[in-house]
Amino acid sequence: QVRLVESGGGSVQSGGSLRLGCAASAYIYKTYCMGWFRQAPGKEREGVAFIDSRDNTKYADSVNGRFTISQDSAAYTVNLEMNDLKPEDTAMYYCAAVGTVSAGCAERPAPPDFDYWGRGTQVTVSS
Repeated sequence: QVRLVESGGGSVQSGGSLRLGCAASAYIYKTYCMGWFRQAPGKEREGVAFIDSRDNTKYADSVNGRFTISQDSAAYTVNLEMNDLKPEDTAMYYCAAVGTVSAGCAERPAPPDFDYWGRGTQVTVSS
């Protein structure tokens, strides 16, 4: 069983930066999709950023240009650098991963697509 453990998160002012990390406890699969979802109170969980085993990335329109996802595949870790944070970025951020038949993430990654989840880390941005 693969466990995902998030790190980072915290509270910053608008315009600030944070870095989230996600470490997998074991090898997932030779081809995979890993990334981040977030969920604000009263809202559905939404995809934020994803990376696959070939380093292809996907971003939500709301974070494109501000967030950068990267990975160290040898260490089974994925990182999310978040810059120019806004109050609307406030949410619980969850790391997720799935082994895939093909090399890529789905066109629009959704929670049911993923087998492994972290417990979440809170990001709070104040205005």
